[in-house]
Amino acid sequence: MNTNVDIFEGFYKDKTVLVTGHTGFKGSWLCIWLLEMGAKVIGLGLDPYTERDNFVVCGLSSKMVDIRGDIRDAALVKSVLLKYQPDVVFHLAAQPLVRLSYDIPVETYEVNVMGTIHVLEAIRACEKTKIGVMITTDKCYENKEQIWGYRENEPMGGHDPYSSSKGAAEIAIASWRRSFFNPKDYEKHGKSIASARAGNVIGGGDWAKDRIIPDCIRAIEAGIPIEIRSPKAIRPWQHVLEPLSGYLLLAKRMWEEPTKYCEGWNFGPNADSIATVWEVASEVVKCYGKGELVDTSNPNDLHEAKLLMLDVSKARWELGWEPRLLVKGAVALTTDWYCDNVYDHYYKKCLNQLVLFISEI
Repeated sequence: MNTNVDIFEGFYKDKTVLVTGHTGFKGSWLCIWLLEMGAKVIGLGLDPYTERDNFVVCGLSSKMVDIRGDIRDAALVKSVLLKYQPDVVFHLAAQPLVRLSYDIPVETYEVNVMGTIHVLEAIRACEKTKIGVMITTDKCYENKEQIWGYRENEPMGGHDPYSSSKGAAEIAIASWRRSFFNPKDYEKHGKSIASARAGNVIGGGDWAKDRIIPDCIRAIEAGIPIEIRSPKAIRPWQHVLEPLSGYLLLAKRMWEEPTKYCEGWNFGPNADSIATVWEVASEVVKCYGKGELVDTSNPNDLHEAKLLMLDVSKARWELGWEPRLLVKGAVALTTDWYCDNVYDHYYKKCLNQLVLFISEI
């Protein structure tokens, strides 16, 4: 157990924790943090996107129970929970890309809505599981591109298949909580279910398409201009460790007071870390030391929201969670990860960044 990264009073030590989507960007970072706190980590997810993904280069497969499978397979999801009996479930598995959802809208709904329901049903069937933190997105809200942040009680929605699928997942989570995990009936079912919504998350080891940091790094490495298709789009940028600290804190609070915290929660940056895509890409170029931006915006492109912000007052006041890094710090930490191509150093690099992040708390 690494006490330098345990800011949760030993809560996760010796607990069995299931992470769906563990091979993904956010999932891999969450697994590292849990492992360093002494948790027994079980992962259920698809194969990594590339051989350069954080999960692969950190060698996580050998450090945890690594199960490859699709959350659309309800029987598989249930069998994993019944076999490993997790105390806590973090559900991160998803089809997470807006533009891809236009190409595979049905699959996006199958994964994001029915996959979430399969996880909820598996939790319902597993007596030992007490906590379920279901991760959705800031895009689950019916986005009116308003200039103030969305609060947790505002309507779900979404223009594109990805965003609307996450809004639908939130509605399903709320329905299952009312129907099967109602706080008023906690003594009967013994489970606490919450959802967590995060903004545009950046960090090392993400190689997905149509994400600004990976797009920048690929272009820089290839020696070609960085194409920016939505230079004026405004997003709530945050380093991956920011929302993960919120998810981990939320699960602890749910364990301690299961009927108080089983709700929806926003985890986003402070207002001064909300910036345009062009500003973030420019900061990447500055931190990396090279690169060139080119505006390729096209008014006929597929619809993507231009303005989206979250209000994190609830997490701040009720959980005691606070975003720590400004956008420049988040970009610097992220870019630093990509500047070192010595593969056997990546787990140590992630751990060093985790320690550095915690020093800001």
